[in-house]
Amino acid sequence: MVKESIPKEGQVIKVQSYKHDGNIHRVWSETTILKGTSHVIIGGNNRTLVTESDGRTWVTREPAIVYFHAEYWFNVICMFRDDGVYYYCNLSSPFVCDEEAIKYIDYDLDIKVYPSGKYHLLDEDEYRQHMKQMNYPKDIDVILRRNVDILQQWIERKKGPFAPDFIKVWQERFHSIDRRNS
Repeated sequence: MVKESIPKEGQVIKVQSYKHDGNIHRVWSETTILKGTSHVIIGGNNRTLVTESDGRTWVTREPAIVYFHAEYWFNVICMFRDDGVYYYCNLSSPFVCDEEAIKYIDYDLDIKVYPSGKYHLLDEDEYRQHMKQMNYPKDIDVILRRNVDILQQWIERKKGPFAPDFIKVWQERFHSIDRRNS
């Protein structure tokens, strides 16, 4: 049994994404913790090595703030590009965290949000395919659909990680910690 832990501010930790069948999906090699509680983890990363399940690797292109919540079935990546903030939202299990990593199950559905505020639900075909392949229970489908609605409301109301103040505060915090660690 793995002991759950709450990462401390400034700690560098991996992020591990799994699929419903328990197989590893993707690993981010390092994320700097900006806030860690039993309910919310906020981290930052920049030019982070990412390893895919098939062994391929790539490096993130821009600084990003990541937002995980223990009660919602999604997480949010806020990516800072020259033309504004883009959000990539993964429909996923709530996070768990141990000494090794922040961990969650990725459930395929994603929402991409553009700097203009427009957004799109992505990967519905992949979701339907994996639902059949991995036998997602009906209650998981209900929870995920409800969380798509919650996420869309947050986007439209600029709540949580979509609030302009959220971006400003956490981007500044990440830059100050990043400079200290350089």
